[in-house]
Amino acid sequence: MLLAFGAIIAGLILLVWSADRFIEGAAATAAHLGMPSLLIGMVIIGFGTSAPELAVSAMAALDGNPGLALGNAYGSNITNIAVIVGFTAVIAPIAVHSQVIRKELPLLLVLTAIAGYQLIDGELTRTDGWVLLAVFAIVMGWSIVQGVRGKGDALIGETDSDLIAHPMPLRIALIWLAVGLVLLLVSSRMLVWGAVFIAQSLGVSDLVIGLTIVAIGTSLPELASALAAVKKNEHDLILGNIVGSGIFNTLAVVGLAATIEPMTVDMEVLYRDWTLMTALTIGLLLMSFGLNGKSRTIGRPSGLLLLLVYVGYASYLVSTVVS
Repeated sequence: MLLAFGAIIAGLILLVWSADRFIEGAAATAAHLGMPSLLIGMVIIGFGTSAPELAVSAMAALDGNPGLALGNAYGSNITNIAVIVGFTAVIAPIAVHSQVIRKELPLLLVLTAIAGYQLIDGELTRTDGWVLLAVFAIVMGWSIVQGVRGKGDALIGETDSDLIAHPMPLRIALIWLAVGLVLLLVSSRMLVWGAVFIAQSLGVSDLVIGLTIVAIGTSLPELASALAAVKKNEHDLILGNIVGSGIFNTLAVVGLAATIEPMTVDMEVLYRDWTLMTALTIGLLLMSFGLNGKSRTIGRPSGLLLLLVYVGYASYLVSTVVS
């Protein structure tokens, strides 16, 4: 048991570090190749922070633990909105300016609805997985078009300032890209083994472990990115990362896991986890733009409310384990 806990802790630390190196290397490589700043902010940085979720869920599915993969994806979405946006807003209210985020938040809500529809029959088949991956490919294509056409968006200046602050030669960028990817796979293997061992030893479902410990751990890159953005007053990067991560988790992470290992899904996932994920997405949309569709600031009261929602959710999960 101690070895399993050690594997989780070491795996999480290595996972966060390698994800950061992977994202920095990918962003710098993309910049050297002439990729537009908006596209780097939306795709490389926004989706790249979900690399830990993708690696962990793929490993879990390969090991025959698809519940851990699904819990990791949905739990990360819940954690990202309730904890990371909530905690960040309590520290410093988040002003929303980006028109891209204005378009991506409703898109995330639509994609969440599609995910819920797939859960109604109580299973995620390989066909469901391929559908999610196909939709992800379409969304990626749309993101590329937005990145190429985007001019004057708030995300451009924030991404540019990040790239200027961390200049990196192409050779070093490629090295970090490769090293980060390899260590992502190694650390995710350690984390999955430790999580599954503890779940089996304590008689806890791998779904619950995925929704809590693993989801919080794999969301650490988003937290680190959000706190760094707060220091630089780059509010749109915060929401850009969260929304991009949500899209990636809902489509790519779950889709890849389902194509590797189809899974039977308990109805509590739909009624409890998916419902909360959907409610939080709607809440974030209203906090960001209100009922009149105009940009707003996510203030400290809203942030505190999000944190309280997560405390209630986590407490309920713990109570089910104890009972």
